[in-house]
Amino acid sequence: IPAQFRVIVTRRPKYACRSCTDGVVQAPSPARLIPGGLPTEAMVAHVLVSKYADHLPLYRQAQIYSRQGVDLDRSTLADWVGRAAFELRPVYDALVADLKRSSKLFMDETRAPVLDPGARKTKTGYFWALARDDRPWNGTAPPGVAFTYAPGRSGLHAERILQGFGGILQVDGYAGYNRLVAPGRGGSDITLAYCWAHARRKLVEITRTGPAPIAEEGVRLIRELYAIEAGIRGLDPDDRLAVRQKRSAPAVARIKDWLDHHRSRVSAKAPLGEALSYIAKYWAGLELFLTDGRIELDNNAVERTIRPIALNRKNALFAGHDAGAENWAVIASFIETCKLNAVDPHAWLSSTLGAVANGHQQ
Repeated sequence: IPAQFRVIVTRRPKYACRSCTDGVVQAPSPARLIPGGLPTEAMVAHVLVSKYADHLPLYRQAQIYSRQGVDLDRSTLADWVGRAAFELRPVYDALVADLKRSSKLFMDETRAPVLDPGARKTKTGYFWALARDDRPWNGTAPPGVAFTYAPGRSGLHAERILQGFGGILQVDGYAGYNRLVAPGRGGSDITLAYCWAHARRKLVEITRTGPAPIAEEGVRLIRELYAIEAGIRGLDPDDRLAVRQKRSAPAVARIKDWLDHHRSRVSAKAPLGEALSYIAKYWAGLELFLTDGRIELDNNAVERTIRPIALNRKNALFAGHDAGAENWAVIASFIETCKLNAVDPHAWLSSTLGAVANGHQQ
């Protein structure tokens, strides 16, 4: 049975008493997220989940509603989304603050096309994803992710987002993150751990173009690390570290011997040479997992959270303006955090928006 609309009629009769001082009395109207508006909080939550979890642009939602006899203009739906994002901003700020109190986080960025009316084209902004997932090392903090919209990809934006955070940050090889560990930088100390999946990916791309025995050997050596990690996922950090020292350290040593041996024999300008140079450049951060049981082999945890952003980007093409992109970041943060915690996004949004409408601001 498809989801259906229903009209909720609230009757508030007026009563008068000649012998009372109050005169005419009437029960107050129910609190609503949008005072005087048509939608309940559940309706607004449905629009948000359809757009950001099910990847249905607002104009498609308007078409679906029209088939059910409810005419809602896309601009009206956009107003609902903007109002919900505005009211949820304190919750979003609390989510970001909670994530930055962690000792270890993941970070990644992805494109966010935004309409630029003056230039008659779209401009490229970025969503910066800050994620926590301590489940692989049996951490007690719940997983979560917060997206922040920024107009560019400069490491300056990453530094601004991470203000107040100190600890281990697991990232890919994007050079903008080097700003976080630059000499003389103020603030809390950040240690960068790098991603073996990106190193492996560069070798895999070479194997797809034809016979590549050196790259294939590198892929096989890295696969050994992942096989070891599969057996220790969910253990405490100390137990993971003990296994890594015993089994992963020799495997990493073999990769280092393979890397040094072939770097001296392969042209640095060849695709294989570039892949080997990439691994050598980030070697210190790649082998950091051998010293801390909390560090993962890769930053796939945060990459999984940004895949829905790509689907929305494909279906909706672009955000209408910078404020729309910021709203996108806020709502997507809640949707993906709910999914990480196996919570129904619609139920959570309905409950939270209802609490906000009733004056709960903490």
